[in-house]
Amino acid sequence: MKIAIVGAGIGGLALATMVQRAGHQVCLWERFEQPKPVGSGLVIQPVGLGVLDHLGLGDQARAMGAPLVRMQGHLPQGRSVLDVAYRPDQPGLALHRAALFEVLWQAAQAAGVPVRTRMSIHSATLESGQRVLRDAQGQALEAVDLVVDASGAGSRLSTLQARPLNYGAIWGTVRWPHDTALPFNELRQRYRGASHMVGVLPVGRLPGDSDPRAALFWSMPARDLDAWAHTDLAAWQAQALGLWPELHPFITQITDTAQMTPARYAHGTLRRPYEPGLVFIGDAAHRASPQLGQGANMALLDALALFTALQNHPLERALPRYAAMRRWHVRSYQAMSAVFTPMYQSGSRVLPLLRDHVLAPCAQLPGIKQLLTALVSGDMLPPLARVDAQR
Repeated sequence: MKIAIVGAGIGGLALATMVQRAGHQVCLWERFEQPKPVGSGLVIQPVGLGVLDHLGLGDQARAMGAPLVRMQGHLPQGRSVLDVAYRPDQPGLALHRAALFEVLWQAAQAAGVPVRTRMSIHSATLESGQRVLRDAQGQALEAVDLVVDASGAGSRLSTLQARPLNYGAIWGTVRWPHDTALPFNELRQRYRGASHMVGVLPVGRLPGDSDPRAALFWSMPARDLDAWAHTDLAAWQAQALGLWPELHPFITQITDTAQMTPARYAHGTLRRPYEPGLVFIGDAAHRASPQLGQGANMALLDALALFTALQNHPLERALPRYAAMRRWHVRSYQAMSAVFTPMYQSGSRVLPLLRDHVLAPCAQLPGIKQLLTALVSGDMLPPLARVDAQR
């Protein structure tokens, strides 16, 4: 088939490599002059690592990142209210988006995926049984059998109307300090209620650099993100250190507000992530807060599910098959994100009490502890339902 993939992000690059290796005629369309990652640290959960292993890229990613064995969150007085451990033989992988992008980009280049840059796709009209890519002026660019929208939250093709969340965050990358007692294999967070959250995530190393890095993030109301560039940096650092003094060797590396990038979050899912000759993956199909660390993993799983469906079914059956394979996994994690996010990022005074005095004690009970491990690992439900369905 002739396939156009719009967007050179995590899902787009992974899918482009798969279909190119399988012999399809593929082209990757990217609106930037040079494809590049956007963001700071992320976590590739065991299910996402399975997709990278399928691509033969797991070892490269592991060499760039930091294995993650536990997620812990504490109140200012040191009391633990979040403690989720990974299975000993299936850790997560924390790494910088730039590192993951480099691994996927090099794989796509090695596979021979053609890339057209500075091309902003505004529509993909259905004409004579094919999809025609068109630019902002309506000019036809190419006719293909299938358009895959992997262009993320800024998609011009997706009709998803996501609900903006009231809280976002600022993210930055710093060097991992030599004088910290924080472990290099755990995500650590500190909370005051649900209105204040600061965290440190080890992210391995950046491409071309051997120094270990950390992602530093601070939660704040979305309405305050636009004003972040004009924030009194010293006052913000004092506020963060008042919440978590051990943050000192990390946060003092921030000397300019431009080092911290604002991020806004939204929640929503396309009811049907496909149309004839057009299919949506990643944030173009579904969006949620990063609280469960599933965003990049969902994009990778979407890419693998769509590739599997295309390999096993004709096009008209492959797209609904892809949607069915991902439906319940996506919906379950969207629901869990909607439940858990306000306990950690909101203005509520009641939900943090529920988190600290009900959820935290219950999380250590046999059965529930294993359930939370499965939740963060990404396999609470089968990620690709009924892969072996009749062809």
